[in-house]
Amino acid sequence: MANLQVSKDEMLKRVAIFKNLTPSSRPLIDAVLPQFQREIFTIIGGGVLEDANARTPITAVEGFHLSIIKAGPSKGTGLHNHKTVEVFMPLTGTWSVQWGDQGENELSLGQYDVISVPVGVMRGFRNDSDHEALMLAIVGGTDPGRVEWIGNVMDAVREKGFDLDDKGKIIEIAKS
Repeated sequence: MANLQVSKDEMLKRVAIFKNLTPSSRPLIDAVLPQFQREIFTIIGGGVLEDANARTPITAVEGFHLSIIKAGPSKGTGLHNHKTVEVFMPLTGTWSVQWGDQGENELSLGQYDVISVPVGVMRGFRNDSDHEALMLAIVGGTDPGRVEWIGNVMDAVREKGFDLDDKGKIIEIAKS
């Protein structure tokens, strides 16, 4: 097998310097609700982000998307699923991961613990620390598709005056 030669300029296209990243404060539509406010730093690929303005430094997607989630105490995400495996690993703090049609199952994860949520399983997460914390998220697949939200999340989002367009990106609408 021949070794692939990559120039420094080409390799620099595959580098993300964390301090230079700009997070999305409305990465997914559920973040318009107070309990789901968080920031997501996209690093490799766009994953399942619904923020049309999000910028990703490493666009070469070769089988997975990688991001870091930053959330305050008791903040997380609404129940959702998508057509890919999703892996979570707390980098700081303690996080809980919920799963099941109504989030009826829950596990607590500490720093560097890892959970891999199977395809099609409703999942959510929450920072259970008393301080802001970071969690690594990896979404499998070159095309992870779009998020499918549990009905009550989308109902609450629409009451706040938001929805998703036909491309799955966040738009403002008239409040219900």
